[in-house]
Amino acid sequence: MDLKIFFSPIEEEHFAHIKQANSFYKNIKVYTDKMPKYREADIAIIGVNEEAGTEENKGTAKGCIEIRKKLFNLKKGQGNYKIVDMGTLRNGVDLAETIGRIKEVCQNLIENNVLPLIIGGSHDLDYGQYQAYEDLDKLISLINIDAFLDMEDSSSVSASQQHIHKILLHEPNYLFNYSHLAYQSYLIDPNAIAILEKLYFEAYRIGHLRANIQEMEPIIRNADMLSFDITAIKSSDAPGNANAQPFGLTGEEACQICWYAGLNEKLSSAGFYEYNPLLDDSNQKTASVIATMIWYFIEGFYNRKNDQNFKNNDYLKFVVSMPSEPEVLHFYKSKISEKWWMEVPYPQGKEKYARNCIIPCSYTDYQTATKGELPERYITTHAKLI
Repeated sequence: MDLKIFFSPIEEEHFAHIKQANSFYKNIKVYTDKMPKYREADIAIIGVNEEAGTEENKGTAKGCIEIRKKLFNLKKGQGNYKIVDMGTLRNGVDLAETIGRIKEVCQNLIENNVLPLIIGGSHDLDYGQYQAYEDLDKLISLINIDAFLDMEDSSSVSASQQHIHKILLHEPNYLFNYSHLAYQSYLIDPNAIAILEKLYFEAYRIGHLRANIQEMEPIIRNADMLSFDITAIKSSDAPGNANAQPFGLTGEEACQICWYAGLNEKLSSAGFYEYNPLLDDSNQKTASVIATMIWYFIEGFYNRKNDQNFKNNDYLKFVVSMPSEPEVLHFYKSKISEKWWMEVPYPQGKEKYARNCIIPCSYTDYQTATKGELPERYITTHAKLI
């Protein structure tokens, strides 16, 4: 299927002034008069201008063009860029149709090993991003960065406040793991956290994340899909959002998370939502922060090490004897990246879990095992496999 029918080209006048050969803009293919060959790309940028899913943050429809203005002016990073900008997705007759178009576009790209990178629109649009995996015949893990949980179950609230609830209840169920980073406790119903814990999903408040952001890397490395709500970034760094909070991630921490996500070889789609240029400052500070986050994500992507084949000589295998069941734990450490993984055996007859049985972990998990204790990551993953 030719995806061109879903897209409108970008107005070239916005970027005609960019002349530097080393600029981001000059090193990618952009849909202005002709749709670039997206099937030959590594990453495809998709602008979205749908805001029907939010009542609180009207203005997100104008976000993608402002993000592009900042991103295209940055300098090209490392690697041989094979990046296309497919233009702006045309909205459907209603929100459901727009989400359906996001699903179809993202699914087509993922099947062709092209990573869709969505910019603009309200956070509920990640439901279409998630649905893109429905027919791919695999269980996936989702990581969501947001100050709120968006798990409301009421017809009286906007779609952007209940999209995670919809994802958790979606049938057929192909969600293996859900991880939530940077929530703020005073904005969250404790019952929502309890629900996630009962499902053996993970939620980390902003204070926990900030205390040791390096420990978040294995969680991010386990994700197939990234959904980033700009609300997670504090208002002094990202004022362009109606729900901006005085506390939250710094711009630098957001870039660190995006760098980790880009490095993750499993990750096959990313979305950056809820930017409202109508509420940004005169210098479009928030757009600059998001553009830099995307730049670091792409930089991480082109620094991937292909850390997936645990049987070759690039790995050290560590076998730790345990005082009770299981008798041993197996750990793997990459000689190249020095990252760690842990094996969690899946029950016989449940081969569908094979893809998720060797999970990213940290050196701290290995140290915990050497003391005769089961790492928390092992316990939660094993509970999902049985």
